[in-house]
Amino acid sequence: MILSPYAVQLLQVLTILLFSPLLSGAIARVEARLQGRRGPSVLQPYYDLWKLFGKESLRPRGTGFLFVAGPVVAFACYLIVPMLIPVLTTYPLPLGYMGDILGGGFILGLGGFAVALSAAVTRSPYAQLGSSRAMSFGALGEPIVLFVVFSVSIITRTDLPYAMASTIRSSASALVLPSHVLAAIAFFLVVLSETARIPVETHSGTIELGMIDEARSFEHSGPSMALLTWGSAMKQMILYTILINVFLAPWGLAGSGNLLAVVLAVLSLLGKVFLVGCLFAVIDNSFAKLRLFKITEYLAGSFLIAVLALLVYLVGIG
Repeated sequence: MILSPYAVQLLQVLTILLFSPLLSGAIARVEARLQGRRGPSVLQPYYDLWKLFGKESLRPRGTGFLFVAGPVVAFACYLIVPMLIPVLTTYPLPLGYMGDILGGGFILGLGGFAVALSAAVTRSPYAQLGSSRAMSFGALGEPIVLFVVFSVSIITRTDLPYAMASTIRSSASALVLPSHVLAAIAFFLVVLSETARIPVETHSGTIELGMIDEARSFEHSGPSMALLTWGSAMKQMILYTILINVFLAPWGLAGSGNLLAVVLAVLSLLGKVFLVGCLFAVIDNSFAKLRLFKITEYLAGSFLIAVLALLVYLVGIG
C-alpha cells in the first residue's frame, strides 16, 4: 500500500503529537531507575494529560486574551515544525519547503515567546521570574543555533533540513568532518539546555532557585496546563529529531510512501529518540546542577564551539 505525500505529512505530525508523552514517560522511568527508584509508568504522562483536560481551567484576576492564547499558540507552533523537518522520510513532503531550518527555529522561538508572554501577564512573581529567565537565556542560545546552522549549511551547501540530511546520508565522510562534529556538539549542548536537563533547572521540581520552564506554567491549570505540558514534550521530541535526523544519524527513514517503510521509520525514530533521551538522562543524573549565573558561561562555551566549527571549515582543517 502506497500512502500519498499528504498522508505521510500528516503522519509525521501525528508521530510527534502522539508519541512525545511516551518519550517523556520513558525518560522519567529511566531517570527513576538511575536514582534507585521504581518510578512511574511510562504511560503516566498520558494519564496526567487526561486528568488535566478534565479539570476546570482557572484564570488569574486581571489577565486577558494573552493568558489564554499563549498555550494555544505554542501548541500550534509545535505542530507546524514537524512539517518542515525529516521526521519519517528521506524525501521532502509537500509542505517540506515552506521554510528552512532557520524558519523552524523561529517557529520554536515563537512558541517559547508565547508561553513567556502568557506567564508575564499573570503578574505572579514566580511566573514572571521564569518568563524573564527563559527569555534572557533564550537570547543567549539563539546565536548558537544560528552559527550551528550556518556551519552545517556551508558544509552541505543548503539550509533545507531534508537536503542537509541527504548530504550527510549520501557521504559518511561529511559526518566526521571536524567542522560538522563541532557543530553537532554545540547543538547537542543547546538541546541539553533547551530541554532543562542541564545546567540549572530541575525539570521535575518547583524549586525557586532553578525554576525556568516550570515557573512559566505556574499559574495555568486544566486544559491550558495540559497544552503546555504536551507542548513541552513535543518540543523535546522535535529537538531530538532534529539532532538525530539532520545532524547525527539520518538513517532508518522511509525512502517512499510504502506503508511498511513508513511504519518501520516510525519505529526507527522512536528507538533513536529513546536512546538520545537515555543519554540525556544519564548526563542529567551524573552532574550536579550549576549555579544560575553559571548558565551564561555554559552557553558561552557552546557558542565558542559553534564559532570554532565555522572557522575550522573556513580554514580547511580536515
